[in-house]
Amino acid sequence: MSAASEGHVVATEPVAERVTVIVRGVTLADSTGARRLHETGLPPRFYIPRSDIAMDRLVPTATTSHCPFKGDAVYWSAEVDGATVKDVAWSYPTPIPGREDIAGLICFFDEKVDAIAVGDETVAKPETPWSVLSDAEHP
Repeated sequence: MSAASEGHVVATEPVAERVTVIVRGVTLADSTGARRLHETGLPPRFYIPRSDIAMDRLVPTATTSHCPFKGDAVYWSAEVDGATVKDVAWSYPTPIPGREDIAGLICFFDEKVDAIAVGDETVAKPETPWSVLSDAEHP
């Protein structure tokens, strides 16, 4: 373990309940195969198989990011009823070794969607740097 990663934990677990994601009033994801990712210093996130996502509503963007604990991410914006929610979702197509459990799964920003529900419970929106969005980005 490197000094940079000492004490930093990334772990996933299958989610037994149905996970749904609503963007601008439309269900974009509905999955019984989601994984919950826990990472030190970040809120839990839900990674969902592409087959459970309305991919026709997502448009790839030029945005990328790098996480030393997961790898290189690519992003999508959602287009719903003529409105765009910028960079609302991301994925690690080829994560670093040891993180194959999230390869190709897609995650939505809780902060940028109307709601993420697990079973009958809506997930509380976390306070993060992504919580402050421009008017154009608010779902």
